[in-house]
Amino acid sequence: MVYLSKIYTRTGDDGMTQLGDGSSLPKHHARVASYGTSDELSSVLGLAIMEMGADEASAPQVKWLQTIQNDLFDVGSDLCVPGEAGEKLRITANYVTRVEGWIDEINGSLEPLNSFILPGGTKAAAWLHLARTTCRRAERSVSELMAAEEQGRVNPVVLQYLNRLSDLFFVMARAANDGGKSDVLWVPGQNG
Repeated sequence: MVYLSKIYTRTGDDGMTQLGDGSSLPKHHARVASYGTSDELSSVLGLAIMEMGADEASAPQVKWLQTIQNDLFDVGSDLCVPGEAGEKLRITANYVTRVEGWIDEINGSLEPLNSFILPGGTKAAAWLHLARTTCRRAERSVSELMAAEEQGRVNPVVLQYLNRLSDLFFVMARAANDGGKSDVLWVPGQNG
């Protein structure tokens, strides 16, 4: 369990931060960027949750987003403790499977797309699209980290989970746009 008695520690004033295994890295390191971006994503989800409100129709999806916020702290913990030291903090394939089930549930009620869509429509959809793009950035950071680190120092399930999450946010945004009816479609060359 985490215990925070003091919020500022001054230990990061030199541009370094301590990982969960006691080692230190520069704050600009790909590992720190990866778990920092997953934290940022959780904050974006807080805004999406606020916008979706507490009406009965969005209640299940709001609960999913709250579950994902907790999962993202698990992702951060996983990334904060590299390699074997992090075994007890690892996320598992069950996280990915759960998200795939949610994607299938939502996507089953949406019309197939015949165009790319632009972020927008309702406010909730816009926040979910921001969550999707923030998630893609987290995914790129983790991919970069995996390429730079020795195999086994980054849990590959983190990358899979983030990849599925961005897909989930995409279908959730479409659902928030009246089941896709209010999606803003991309029109290639429209303004040329």
